[in-house]
This record gives sequence, C-alpha cells and structure tokens, in this order.
Amino acid sequence: MDGRRRPFVIAAVIISSLLLIPTPQPASGSPSIPRKTSKSPSSVFSLFNLKQKSRFWSESVIRGDFDDLVSPLTGASSFTNFTVAGNVANYLKFLPVESMYLPVPVNFIFVGFDGKGNQDFKLHPQELERWFSKIDHVFEHTSVGSRKLTMYKISVDKAARHDHQLPLVSHVNYNFSVHAIQMGEKVTSIFEKAVSVLARKDEVSSDGDVELWQVDVDMMDVLFSSLVGYLEIENAYNIFVLNPKRDSKRVKILESAGKVPETVVALDKVKSKRPLYEKHPMAKFAWSVSEDTDTVEWYNACKQALENVEKLSQGKETADIIENKFVQLLNGKHEDMKLLYNKALKSGDFNDLHAKCLTDTWIGRERWVFIDLSAGPFSWGPAVGGEGVRTELSIPNVQKTIGAVSEITEDEAEDRLQDAIQEKFAVFGDKDHQAIDILLAEIDIYELFAFKHCKGRKVKLALCEELDERMSDLKNELQSFEGDDDTQKKKAVDALKRMENWNLFSDTQEEFQNYTVARDTFLSHLGATLWGSMRHIISPSVADGAFHHYDKISFQLFFITQEKVRHIKYLPVDLQALQHGLSSLLLPSQTPAFSQHMLPLSEDPALAMAFSVARRAAAVPLLLVNGTYRKTVRAYLDSSIVQYQLQRLNDQGSLKGKLAHSRSTLEVPIFWFIHGEPLFVDKHYQAKALTDMVIVVQSDSSSWESHLQCNGQPLFWDLRRPIKAALAAASEHLAGLLPLHLAYSHAHETAIEDWMWSVGCNPHSITSQGWTLSQFQSDMIGRSYIITTLEESIQIVNSAIHLLGMEHTTEKIFRLILSEERDLVNKYNYVVSLWRRISTTTGELRYSDAMRMLHTLEDASTQFADQVNATIANLHPIRCTKERRVDVEYNLSTAPAFLVVLGVLYLVLRPRRPKPKVN
Repeated sequence: MDGRRRPFVIAAVIISSLLLIPTPQPASGSPSIPRKTSKSPSSVFSLFNLKQKSRFWSESVIRGDFDDLVSPLTGASSFTNFTVAGNVANYLKFLPVESMYLPVPVNFIFVGFDGKGNQDFKLHPQELERWFSKIDHVFEHTSVGSRKLTMYKISVDKAARHDHQLPLVSHVNYNFSVHAIQMGEKVTSIFEKAVSVLARKDEVSSDGDVELWQVDVDMMDVLFSSLVGYLEIENAYNIFVLNPKRDSKRVKILESAGKVPETVVALDKVKSKRPLYEKHPMAKFAWSVSEDTDTVEWYNACKQALENVEKLSQGKETADIIENKFVQLLNGKHEDMKLLYNKALKSGDFNDLHAKCLTDTWIGRERWVFIDLSAGPFSWGPAVGGEGVRTELSIPNVQKTIGAVSEITEDEAEDRLQDAIQEKFAVFGDKDHQAIDILLAEIDIYELFAFKHCKGRKVKLALCEELDERMSDLKNELQSFEGDDDTQKKKAVDALKRMENWNLFSDTQEEFQNYTVARDTFLSHLGATLWGSMRHIISPSVADGAFHHYDKISFQLFFITQEKVRHIKYLPVDLQALQHGLSSLLLPSQTPAFSQHMLPLSEDPALAMAFSVARRAAAVPLLLVNGTYRKTVRAYLDSSIVQYQLQRLNDQGSLKGKLAHSRSTLEVPIFWFIHGEPLFVDKHYQAKALTDMVIVVQSDSSSWESHLQCNGQPLFWDLRRPIKAALAAASEHLAGLLPLHLAYSHAHETAIEDWMWSVGCNPHSITSQGWTLSQFQSDMIGRSYIITTLEESIQIVNSAIHLLGMEHTTEKIFRLILSEERDLVNKYNYVVSLWRRISTTTGELRYSDAMRMLHTLEDASTQFADQVNATIANLHPIRCTKERRVDVEYNLSTAPAFLVVLGVLYLVLRPRRPKPKVN
C-alpha cells in the first residue's frame, strides 16, 4: 500500500510544479514585486532662500516664511495625477528636509574709522561690500566628538565619529545678517577720553622706555552697555571694532576688576529718543553712519561722567589709589571677583596673587564684544606645543599696515634724502672719480628715493617735483656727454636706456597702488577676524550629544573627603558661590534645586576602593615659558574608571535619577573629590563632564603653574577653588558648551583651536579667573536645547517621509490615501508651522518664548510619524486580503504540458496484473 502511495505523491508534486511553470501576471501593488525606488528631489527648506551663488549682502538672501515647504491639500485629485506622482510622498508633496536656517542678527560697529582715529583711517561702504562679501554668512551647527588633551594639544577620536546621537554637522544652519554701523567723531572721542581717564600705569609689566597702561574693563563695560542701550540694539549681537588714536608713549591694555563709580553707573539711565533702527535690517546689506547729532545726548552724559571721575582721581597719591582699589574689590558686585580677592585682601597675604592676563579683545557680560586695534601687542595660549595661539599678528594692525605706507612730511623727506646722499658718496672718499661715476651715483640716489617716497603717494611731495626736474637735467647731461673713453660713453648710454623705462614722478593709475594694497591687506585680515568672532563667540561648536530642555535641574553635590567632616559648612568649599554659579547656567524658564551629601572615604570601603582603583600617576614632561625643562609625576583620576566604579556602586545602575527620562526634571550628579596633594582628572583637568555625571577635583595647592601663558608669563591655577572649572564642566554636561578656543573644522573633520577668542570673565576663558556667564553663552545654552529638538524633529519627519516614499501610487491604494490625505497634510503642516515659529522667535533672540514650543514640536512630530505608520499599516493588509486570485498566462506550451502530465500519470497509476503465487 505504501509503495502505491509514494508514486502518487511524486506525481502530485510534478503536476503542481508544471502548473506553476507559466509566468504569472504580477498583480498591481503586489508586495512581492521588486521595486526600484526613485530618489525624491531634495527640498529647499529654509527661512532664507539660499542659492549656491547668493551674496552675503544681497537682498535675495532672506525669505520671510516657509511657503516652499508647506504642503497644500490636493482635493479631488484625479487618478492620473496620483499614479504620475510615483510614490505617496511625492503625491502629498512631502519632501525630506536637508537644511533648516536660523537667522542671526549681527551688528559690526566701527569706532574710529571716520578719518579721526588712528592713522586717520577712513572706512568706505564699497570696501566693506567688496571684502566682507567673502565672509561665509552660513554656518552649520557643528559638534565636536570625544576629545582628550595630549601634550597640551586637543585631539579628537576620529574612529568613533560615526557613533553619535546626532550628526556632527547638523541639518540646522545659522544664517547671519550683518548690519555695519560707523560711529561718528563724538563717539570716538568718548572712548579715547575714557581710556585716558581710566587708565593706570602697569608697574608689573612695564619694560624699558615703553610704559604699559591698563584700564579696568568693568569701567568700559558701562560705556559699551550704555551705548548699546542708547541705540536700542540689544536684540542683536554687537561686535565693536575700535581704532582710537594711539599714544606712542602708552600701550593701552585692559583687564577686569573693580567696582564701577556711581557717576559712571549713571550712564545706564541715558535713553535715546531716536533708536538706530526699529528692526534689524535683515533683508539686504545695511551700512549706517551714526551722525554726531544722533548720539549727542549720550556724548554729553558720558563726557560729564568721565570728567567727574577725573576730578576724583586728581591729586591722589599712589597709596590712596591702591587703597581705593582694594575697597572697590571688596565691595564689588561680582561674586567671582570678591571670592578670589576677599581672603587675600583681608589677611594681607598676596603671595598667591599673580598678575592678570591683559588682552585687547573682550567678551562682555551682555551681547557685545570689542576688539581694540590700537592696543597691544599681546599673546596667550599654550606655552609649548599648542596650535592657534594668540600672537601679535593675530588681529589686523593699523599701525603696521596703513601706517607703514603713511606719507612722510617735506622736512622728513629732505632729511632722508640728505642721509642717502651722504651714505652714497661716503664710499668715494677723497679719491678722484670720473664725472660719469658721480652722475650715475646721483641717479641711483634719486631712483631709490623716488621708489620709496614718491611712487604711490596720495599727496605728491614738492621735493619729488624738484627731483623730477633734476632728473631731466641729468638726462640732458648724459645725452650731451663727451669723453675720450668709450667705457664712459657706454655707461652713459646704458643709464639713458634705464631712465627711458622710468615713470617715477609722473601721475599714473598706479599712484595709489601701495596704499591700496595696504588697505586691502588690512581689510582682508579684518574680515577674517570678524569671521572668527562669529564662529567662536556667536555660533560656537558644542559637545557631541543630545541636550534637551528640562523645567527643573536638580544638582546632586557629592563631596568626597578623606576623613569625616563634622558639618558640610566646614568643607573648604564656598557653597554659596558654587550654587550661585550653577544657577547662572539655567535659563529663566528653568528652576534649580540643590542637595548636598558628604561621602567620607574612611567610612565607605567600597567608595574608597573605587577611588583607589581610579587614582593613577603619570610622568608629564614640562617645558616652561622661560625655557626650563621639568619632569613631574602627576597624580590624577581616570575619568572612565571613576565613572565605571561609581555606576557599579549605584543601586539603579544610572546616576541620572528616576526622572531622568522625563522632560520635567534632570538630576546632575557632581562628584567633588577633595584631596590634599595636587590631583587632576585625566592628567590635565580640574573638572570634566561625562555622559551621566560631572567630576571635580580640589587640592590644597593655591598656585599651580599651568601649561598656559599670557604675554610671556605663565598662568597659575588655584587648585583650592575649582569653581570656574566646575561650572565649565557643568555647562558642557547640560548644554554642550565647549571652551571658547575650540571649533569644528570641515576641512580637518575634527576640532581645531584658536586661542584668540578665549577672553572674557566667563568659565570657558583662560585669560580671566572669573566665572560669570556671558549673555552669548546663555543664548548658546538656549540654542543648544532648541537645535537638539529641531534636529530630532527633522529626523522623525524625514524617516516618516522616507516610508511614504517607499509606497508606490497604485489603483489599489488610491481611495485609502485619499481618505488619509487630510490628516497627513494637516499634521505635516502643523510641524512646519512650529518650525517657522521657532525659527522666527529664535531670530529675534527670544529664546524663552521658543522654549515653550519645544514640547509641542516633539508631540507634533511624533503624531505625524504615528499617522504615517498607521496609514502604511492599513495599506499592507489590503494587499494581503484582496489579492486572492492569481492570474495565469496561457500560451502554446500549456496543452503539450498537460498531455505529458497525463501520460506520466497513466504510466504511474495504471492497474497492474496480479502475479501468480508460486509456493
């Protein structure tokens, strides 16, 4: 029986195979069809309609809305239009987002460029447009991957560049709109008078005949802030470029310290009745000249205030000035400065105080920066092995470019000519010389003098005209020269040929060539400097990661000591200053919370073991500023080991807290190690931000010579007060803020350094010991939260559009897409409208208002993605349940195939004769 069933099964398989040989006609919309997905055209998504050749100042740069992205409802579209679209995304006009542009208003304010400043330099609008149109007006928001400091050089791990929560080069871009403002003579005179009145001699840095003078930047802070408020340009980033007249006997330099006199504080009360503009001109290149009549009220108030300050300081002895300075320091309004100097001033022990780093650039507490081109020279950065250090040539120098080709006076020209004549004829001595040799020597003198002082002048010297006449006489003498010696005649002929090619004294198109080259050199350098200010100060790179906005930030402070301390108030930490500094990292919409815990190693064996495992030592070679080589053994905590050990000790396995994944509260654990001997994090840091915690180390050393230098002197760190380093690390943990000298480079595909911008009294500057956050950095914290949400929203929307792009438009899904179309388009347009509102609000620097829309944008993006997923889920069951029939194509081979099958079946299944049984 089994033998008979087996052939039947084989026959059934053969029949099934033969029946399936003919190629079936594919059903429309069948999921088994191999597809060739067409790439959707990229969208031009921007607040600005930027093209490849758009100019920095052109009117076509700006767009007012997102109309190119909003998808209209198609209504009762015909089936033909539906199928022609190719896929559902094209039909709905959903295009993937490639770039989003956030407007950034910037003012370049030029003081002393009206022909009344240093070297009488006058800046023209045509020059600005010609040179500054080369500046990149679009910057991508960039991130810097994990980095480490090796031999005082920042290196980034390129191998891990692809392992990021968000792309290093974001979809979000900054579009800068620049308004250039030239201030008048009165504003220039106020700054010149302020420097003269507020300057005091720097006894520490003065060297030789050159006297160095310094100005407390807190005094100048009031002038800049009052001018910005007077012109009502607070809602833009203002970069002042100063070119006041330079006193050859003084090198004016600036630092930060002190309390501002009440007479100067009163300047904040000056209000203008005529603002510079009602709204930042973001549609085209704007060049404004602030007339003296526009600033007369501010000028009078500043002049009176400076005169009052000058009267107070007149007749005072040096001791009185020093005493007054001490009182200002103790009564100052800045907590960071008071904490630094309060103990030393009260105790009288100044051994741990060092000269400040004096700079000619400064980042103010509000939205302004200044660059003083007449101060300096200065230098700062790593002492050995660093890149991008600040040098004397880092910023344009009016004196060495424009001043180098300044015309000399008539008297100076005559003196130089006489010196050249004496030097040339001194070689002749008392020996007799041929007349031709004397004539040739005279020609050489005039030729050299003319090239130096006559050619390329703006104003022609009378002496040059006299020399022109004398050269004509010399030419006549050479032409009529007669001599017995053929050699002398040959010299005369050669001199005449040389003079025929001269054009030293006549007016030609090359008259101003030297002066123009000097101006172009200066302006190109100035343009590069202003580009750097936008790259490092206004739109700096951030750390790698996703940084979200939380309504409440809970700082968990864990103080780890060797021995048990009776009470937390006895710790060598200024808790009030620390909490005040941490609170300054938060936005107005956020609320801080603090909790302090003491963890003595002597009472916690597990923690002590973790500390011991993470503590390591390294031999660090040092080359000091003075050239001395030193080898030191440095104790440090390995941050990776500390993080791993502390995570193991945590019961929940994470140190972010139970509410860390919500948008209501973020817990920030700060582990503060207090140690006696000098101790660092990863060999070179006082504090470091990790993914889920911040590590800070504090030691007893009050004057640690670092690897950094300023103006040829080493910079010292106070390891007893690591508050500045702790705030820098905490801001990096919260919002990704990096040191000011770091920025992402597209050419290098990694971070590069430019120490010129490491200035200001903020946590991320090396040139000051203060830690007050600048408004630039507060804005960057807000933008970091906004860009993270925008980037995640773009990724969600692009993923959903990609899914719709995979669905071909066929007749089977036409009606279902029509039924879902309104919901899809409405949810998509709602996301776009939120993008538009956030972009516009951010461009007006109203970051608090933009924060309120972030949660709504997250929900809207998720709802759009859910709607797309639901729509696609409804498409696939239709294909599976409705396509029940398989269409088989019959051709001429079908009948013979059936005959063959029947023949095989007959041979296999035909009845057989029973064999006779033989016993």
